[in-house]
Amino acid sequence: MSAVISQGSAVAIWKRAIEPDAGTLPPAEARAMLRLRLAEADLDRADALGAKARAGRLTPRQHQELDNYLTIGSVLEFLKSKARLSLRHADGGD
Repeated sequence: MSAVISQGSAVAIWKRAIEPDAGTLPPAEARAMLRLRLAEADLDRADALGAKARAGRLTPRQHQELDNYLTIGSVLEFLKSKARLSLRHADGGD
């Protein structure tokens, strides 16, 4: 993740909890993590909110909703990063 993350933010706390740089998952669990996805309706909603944000037209409630999608997206990426690293370790590819 290239953006600066505040240490007290939900994303930072999730990152510390998940430890995406530690490939410690069993292979079956890692493969299951890689299958996690947002539903199409959620992806569409996040895209629509992103477009409104770029246009400067988000309400406070929509801003919070977009923040929630961004947080969940980050958490999914942390889980998938951990899963990919775990599979590399399981295959002997440290």
